[in-house]
Amino acid sequence: MRIAVVIPARYGSRRYPGKPLMTIRGRSLLNRVWAIAKAVGGVDEVYVATDDERIAAHARSFGAAAVMTRADCATGTDRVREAVARIEPRPDAVVNLQGDAVLTPPWVIRALVDALRAEPSLRLVTAAVHCGPEQYEALLDLKAKSPTSGTLVTFDRRGFALYFSKAVIPYLRIRAAGAPLPVYRHIGIYGYRRDALEELAGLAPTPLEVAEQLEQLRALENGIPIKVVVVDYRGRSHGSVDAPEDVPVIEAIIDREGELVPGR
Repeated sequence: MRIAVVIPARYGSRRYPGKPLMTIRGRSLLNRVWAIAKAVGGVDEVYVATDDERIAAHARSFGAAAVMTRADCATGTDRVREAVARIEPRPDAVVNLQGDAVLTPPWVIRALVDALRAEPSLRLVTAAVHCGPEQYEALLDLKAKSPTSGTLVTFDRRGFALYFSKAVIPYLRIRAAGAPLPVYRHIGIYGYRRDALEELAGLAPTPLEVAEQLEQLRALENGIPIKVVVVDYRGRSHGSVDAPEDVPVIEAIIDREGELVPGR
């Protein structure tokens, strides 16, 4: 089975135009995310999917394979879908790694790759991290200041998603002393079988998706199961670049924890 990682990267971000080209400690955001993807074992190829020649030229400058897509792709999933249709040989499955996911460890991505290889019946997989008491309290503080920051997920005993929300779910009416909290923070990285990617990208937005502004709810509302793989960041911090003010925060984390992957 051929598995590719596709990094959607557009120039015209509303909050941060040209974001893939901005630099973090001397290396572009795109270069850093690509290097992380290249460090993932079990992947056949890594592609940058973009609608802008400036980004494509920059990607090629450090050896990345760039695939041009239309400028009017509504979502990153649509851009990944179009890129996959232009790749030869066509991958059987693809991991959508967001172009701002600069602190996603390679082993987190590998967990999705391994799940796709181990269970041929899986159509869509994603990742989550468990929240202990300290992380849960920090999450509550974050939500009080920024209600739309961070996404939570609940899943059944087989590991399939029940719901994703910007609210803190489940509501902990009772917290049993010493018992692990059933709280998991979603990591926005996805692995798709090619047919699932085609189906999902071809579906219209759904009511819960529109209400929460979470595209993965489109899959659940249409009966497409999502397997949640619980991952461990091994002491590393989670983070991404959404706006210019995030850059010094990310740089401080890199200075404190070291580089995830050496420069390439």
